[in-house]
Amino acid sequence: MTTHETTDGDREAPPSTDDGEWRIILNPVSGSGDHAERVESLAAERGYAVERTEEPGDAVEFAERAGRKGAERVAACGGDGTIHNVVEGLGRADALDDVTFGVVPGGTGNDFATNVGIRDVEHAFELLESGDRRRIDLGVADGELFTNSCIAGLTAQTSSETSSDMKERFGTLAYVAAGFKTVREFEPLHVELEVERDVSAQSTTWTGEALCILVGNARGFARGGGQANVEDGLFEVTVVNDMPTSKMLTEAAVQQFIGSDTENVTQLTGDELHVTGREGEDIEFSLDGEIREHRDLSMHVRSQALDVVVGEAYEPRPSDA
Repeated sequence: MTTHETTDGDREAPPSTDDGEWRIILNPVSGSGDHAERVESLAAERGYAVERTEEPGDAVEFAERAGRKGAERVAACGGDGTIHNVVEGLGRADALDDVTFGVVPGGTGNDFATNVGIRDVEHAFELLESGDRRRIDLGVADGELFTNSCIAGLTAQTSSETSSDMKERFGTLAYVAAGFKTVREFEPLHVELEVERDVSAQSTTWTGEALCILVGNARGFARGGGQANVEDGLFEVTVVNDMPTSKMLTEAAVQQFIGSDTENVTQLTGDELHVTGREGEDIEFSLDGEIREHRDLSMHVRSQALDVVVGEAYEPRPSDA
């Protein structure tokens, strides 16, 4: 029930799971790396198949293969990067409409697991058996799927280091606060954003120097308190203008407790977003913590795209939480 191997050490796929049982794609070294044995034990008790990733790209490959073979239930065990890669693999197999997706938290931050109300490994396995299902939105960035967020600028390298406590205290600007050590050396992004909203057929354009751009799809990321509705078919976009470091915490406090726009923070909502940088320069983006470089980037929402197992604490309307 763990990694399937041939006698010469080459990996082979586990048997097809067309009987509705769960197939778990396990990253054994994510987070503190102490979850793998427990996950495999719980899976064996229930008759679930487990595949261990060993190399970069394995999670995408395993998920794509599972989707093409008709697996009905696929779970990702690891951090947000593992979840990102498993969802991307299912998307490449054109299997998102046919698969129920589960999450077993095994990373450091486990943002997506928290967003859908999953506390820990044991809780995840309980939910795989009897948890509710919800259809949630996914983001698409130049063809690559993402679940939580796409960010650019100062935060692209610091998002994975931002603690949950800082996010609760400072909202979206916690990511900027986490980059204080390097902010003085950071060259702001000169970008043009065009945000479109399908409902009103209107678009908004923003041009200027930005410390960071945060495009939130899921709860726990966008707007002042880090809240975004993952079922509304819209992105929450926060742009932090270039500003002196002395002003950042003041801006953070306003965002957290008032939740309105300020002089140095712009908030936008839409279902499509186009980011264009300075001519001849690539921009570094972080998709759920996975670093990508693009000269320019187009994003759109794939509404109600993923059937996911959620916990009791999941709230699709953050304003009601």
